[in-house]
Amino acid sequence: MATLSKLFSTLIILLVILMLQLMIRIRKLKSNTNPNPNPINTPRFLKFIEDKHPTICYTKRLKLDRLECSVCLSEFKEGEKVRKLKCKHTFHKDCLDKWLQEYWATCPLCRKKLLPDDVVSKHRQHIQTNNQVGHVDENDDEQLPFLLHVLRGDNTLSFYRFH
Repeated sequence: MATLSKLFSTLIILLVILMLQLMIRIRKLKSNTNPNPNPINTPRFLKFIEDKHPTICYTKRLKLDRLECSVCLSEFKEGEKVRKLKCKHTFHKDCLDKWLQEYWATCPLCRKKLLPDDVVSKHRQHIQTNNQVGHVDENDDEQLPFLLHVLRGDNTLSFYRFH
């Protein structure tokens, strides 16, 4: 009986060691097979948008087909920053930038491609990498109390019930 117990203990230890080695090899493979070695962070992505589609100030002399931004549905006002695309559609600068970052790199109206696929995929990779690593956005004030509660070991459910 004692030898059987010792055999099972040895097998369990051996399996744990094999699993650890397998996990280490998988991590090495993942780190060596990065499809996009140069991810594009958000400031670089926004600069790329600016280079391709420069910001202009709205004036009534622009003679636009539409007098409102199709993203936020607000009328353009004199002096506001807008982007006029090659497809002739115009949007508020901030509205279009947010659209391009969060959705697709296409015109919100006609879906014409505005940025090269490699730029978009490298930016998305940067965002996914930051999300997987547990990146905390410096501007997100709502995450800080939650993270502090988790670090202290408080019951997170009671945190959400009372806050």
